[in-house]
Parts: sequence; C-alpha cells; structure tokens
Amino acid sequence: MPANTMLSRELQENIKAMKTAIGHSPDVMFRPFLIGSLQWRAVLVYVEGLVDKQTIQDQIMMPLMHAERIADPAAAELPDIKNAVAEAMMSVTEVMELDRLDRCIHEVLSGSTVLFMEGTGTALAVDTHGWETRSIEEPVSEAVVRGPRDGFTETLRTNIAMLRRRIKDPGFTMEMFTIGRRSRTKVALVYIKGLTNDALVQEARRRLENIDIDDVLESGYIEQFIEDHPMSPFAQIQNTERPDRVAGSLLEGRAAILMDSTPIALIVPVSFSMLMNSPEDYYERWLPSSLIRLLRYVAACIALFLPSLYIALISYNHGLIPTKLAISVASGREGVPFPSIVEALIMEITLEILREAGLRLPKPIGQAVGIVGGLVIGEAAVQAAIVSPIMVIVVALTAISSFALPQYSAGLAIRILRFGMMMAAAVFGLYGVILFYLLISVHLVRLKSFGVPYLSPFIPARPSRWKDLLLRFPLQMLKRRPAMVRPKDSRRQK
Repeated sequence: MPANTMLSRELQENIKAMKTAIGHSPDVMFRPFLIGSLQWRAVLVYVEGLVDKQTIQDQIMMPLMHAERIADPAAAELPDIKNAVAEAMMSVTEVMELDRLDRCIHEVLSGSTVLFMEGTGTALAVDTHGWETRSIEEPVSEAVVRGPRDGFTETLRTNIAMLRRRIKDPGFTMEMFTIGRRSRTKVALVYIKGLTNDALVQEARRRLENIDIDDVLESGYIEQFIEDHPMSPFAQIQNTERPDRVAGSLLEGRAAILMDSTPIALIVPVSFSMLMNSPEDYYERWLPSSLIRLLRYVAACIALFLPSLYIALISYNHGLIPTKLAISVASGREGVPFPSIVEALIMEITLEILREAGLRLPKPIGQAVGIVGGLVIGEAAVQAAIVSPIMVIVVALTAISSFALPQYSAGLAIRILRFGMMMAAAVFGLYGVILFYLLISVHLVRLKSFGVPYLSPFIPARPSRWKDLLLRFPLQMLKRRPAMVRPKDSRRQK
C-alpha cells in the first residue's frame, strides 16, 4: 500500500502497511488488543519515548478493553461504533480522525498514538505526547537586570502558552505549517488579527510555504530562507528567546515565527534600531533607558571604527594626532617590526579566536580562557615587541564595546565589517574609512526587511516618529505604534 493511499477496512492490511513504512525500528510499538466483551480487534501504534505510556494505559486501553456499551459490530453501524469509541470511551482531550496512511505515519512520528480498528476504514490519532522537556529557565544570551526571567524552551506548545499568558487578546492567531520533507517540523506563524497588517501576514505565509528542504533543524534555517537579502551581513530578521520581546513586537503589529525543537523565535519585520534595543529599555524609567541606549550606539561606533582609525592615523594621517599623544604612541611602537595593519590584524584575529574558544569550552573553563588568555597574550605580545601597548588598549576597548550590544546578530555584522574597514584604512587612510562607511550607508539605505526600510524611521526621515529611537521618551508620549509596520490600529493609548 503506497504511503499516500486511503486506509483499508481490513485491519491487518493497514498494520502491514504501517510496518512496511516505519515498523523497521524497534522503538515503533504495535500493541494489538480486543475492545469490549465482543472482542473487537484493534491495534495501537506509537513510538516509545515520544508518548506517555501511563496515558495510553489509563485513558485508552483500560476504558476500551473493559467497555460494555459497544453493540455487536455485525448488527450495528461501524461509524457509530467508531464515534462511540472517540466520544464516549476514551478520556483524552484531543482525538482526530484520519483516513490516509501518510497522515497516520506523520502523527505516529510526531508523538501521537494511532488507533486502528477492524472494519472502519479510518484511524483515530490520540494526543499522548510525553517526551522529556527542558524546564523554563532564564535566557542566557539575553540577560536583563529588570524584567521577566522566563525564556522559550524547545517545546512549541509551551512557547505558545507563554505568549498567551502575556497576550489575552481574542485576536491572537496562530497558523501552523509543516516544513521539511523528512524532518516534518512544526512551525507556527503568530500574529494578532485586527492589528497586524494583512499584507505582512500574507508575505510571511508565502515565504514559509515556499521553503522546500529535507530538514529544518533550527529556526536559523527558516531565517536564511525567508530573509530579503541573503548576501547582506546585517540580520534582517530578529531572533530572540525572550517571550516578553516577542509579545511586545506582536503588540506593535509585527509577526513572529516559532518552531518546534528550538527556543529561538523570529520576529518580522525588523529595523536596525530594533537590534539596538533591549526589553529592559521599557521596564526602567525613560531617562536611564535613553542614556543606556545612547551608550549602545556609541559602543557600536567604537567597535566598528576604532581599529581602522588607529591604522589610518598611524599609517597616513600623522598630522591629525596631537603632538604629545604622537610622541607617546611613537615611543610605544619603537621596536615593533610590523606595520599598523599587520599589528591590528594579529590582535583582532587573536581576540576572535579567544572569543570563539571561550564560547565552545565548558562555561567555567571558557571564562578562564577568555580572561587569562587575553591578559597573558596581550602582555606577552607587548613584552616581545610584536605589538604596541596602544594597540592592546585599542583592541581591548573594541572588544568591550562589541559586548555592549544587546543582540548577538548585530555584533556579528560589526565584527565582519570591522575587518573590511581596517583594510580600507590601510590602503587609503581616513579616505578609506569614509568611503567604506559610505558603502555601508548605501547598503543600509537599500536594505529592506519584509518590505520595510531597514533604517526606518531614520530613513525616510520622519522626526515625529523618533520618540523611540536614539532616546526613549516617556511612555505617556508613545501613543502610537511604529508606522513602519502599517498596523491596522495605530493608536496604543487613548
């Protein structure tokens, strides 16, 4: 029997087809039993490890095996018997009728228990999910001082429930997709009906439906398939494991994409300013939040420009350095055999290696490697006259500034572009720095995320919408939702 055919009324034929399709694995269980006193034949099919055996025993098998309300199959209509089993004898919350073999296979491999009965031509999929899950914990990659401590888990249902706890709007809508020809991964498109723009929902739905791949193991696969410009170093979709960030974005009129088996959710559309914001900006009062947000932009500029400015000033534009500082820098570089670009590349590449080593090692060891390795290597390099002391200061300040960015994806783009900026400075000096900055600016102006300008509301310039940009004005003044996403209800305050 091909996998996409209709089920047969013969029980043994259906079981034989199931065994042919997935019965080669020892964890796929086929449990035959007899229903009621009339000994009506039935078989349960499930995957061990994906189901709760206690639920199968207490809520399915025991009620059916001890049932006394089933009429004689020879005298009764089989659909009536099937309905009696589904509606009156199994005390489970979700029961779905299936009539195709491929749907039965999908439900079994997804953690449901499928009940085949003699003579019905259909099967019943019973929700008995019971695999081991990770408990709700604070997100490691997005820590905040003030705010909720819960983060998404690898279970889609748990993540949806965490959003529903925060958004009790009846328009909260979830559309389910199955992506991956072999992995058959469940993906949810979440938005608020009556608030989110229909064009955004349709575009997100279209891009998800067009994904054609064997496996989707993490939401990063989806992000790369649905982004507007795959060759851009900038993240065009925001990823997060904080439910409060997702809930806040949904209430602004955006959409979110959640996937089973990963705690990382995706938010669309996104702008550059979103990547520089933290949920904590709205939990603190407006003045400290505004100052911290400004500090992040300063840190981003330091992380991008400082090494290239050092190279340009040392190699080409000596006259721009104050005399006393120039003498100090020259004395520190005395005996260094490499030009400034080689010196900077040595330290930057060493720093990136130390950063990656600290991430991949176990946490206690990784922290020690990052701190001790940086100190030891920096001090040894200065003592060996490979690099100058000022170069160590520049690299250290650059690294600390990159850590101040709230989104890891935003920091990755700056880390990549920093090397291009350094090479431009080595070739053309300050002119190279300016030219490379102009190229980045042109690229950002042209970049879009789901049709929304990436630099919005910087460009197009609309100062009336800058109340939540470089500064975060008091909440009483943020009466409208971001206009860039074109929400159906633009007012959030009366």
